[in-house]
Amino acid sequence: MKAAIIVAGGSGTRMNSPTPKQFLPLQGIPVLMHSLTSFYRFDPSIRLVLALPEHLFDAWQELQNKYGTSIPHKLIPGGETRFHSVYNCLQHLDKEELVAIHDGARPLLSQDLIHRLYTTAENEGSAVPVVPVDESMRVLERSSNKPVDRSLFRIVQTPQVFLTSLLQQAYSQPYSPFFTDDATVFESIGKPIHLVEGDPANIKITHPVDLMIAEALLSAGI
Repeated sequence: MKAAIIVAGGSGTRMNSPTPKQFLPLQGIPVLMHSLTSFYRFDPSIRLVLALPEHLFDAWQELQNKYGTSIPHKLIPGGETRFHSVYNCLQHLDKEELVAIHDGARPLLSQDLIHRLYTTAENEGSAVPVVPVDESMRVLERSSNKPVDRSLFRIVQTPQVFLTSLLQQAYSQPYSPFFTDDATVFESIGKPIHLVEGDPANIKITHPVDLMIAEALLSAGI
């Protein structure tokens, strides 16, 4: 059995918009609906859980009515942090499932990537998508800085897929500010992270230019 938790607690602050970024239109459809649709298209029987700030519940229902969206999903109030939002959602899943944790602001999720991640997680217990670093990097050291070998680094994406029972175990521990994503929570209980080739088109909508890039990619059929 497969499940997916979509975390959509973002705001429009860095987008310079009063509308939460997950509700902004992308080719005429809210960003968040693209993410939901990707998982549903992959497996119509998938169990979908959406973490959303409670004050946005009514707005989300209005958007579903407006666009005629009927994808089955369970709506859960988001928490104080992303960690707490994922924790809340995990309480509604069965231990024997494979669960993907995805950012609602990543609307360009391909079917091939979803397949690779679930397949790897089924065999290995975890699957985290990464892409190479294409630009030069420098590390800051007090008052100086120096170059680093970018071939040793990877940019982490979502969805990140895990055996639900192990992820529930990881999320039973207290929150730490060092938990920057689900992989860091998972490995903190001694579990290995298995990296999977990600997708450069799987961008996160954070700034206005990201929405423009996503529009262009969708228009190009990517």
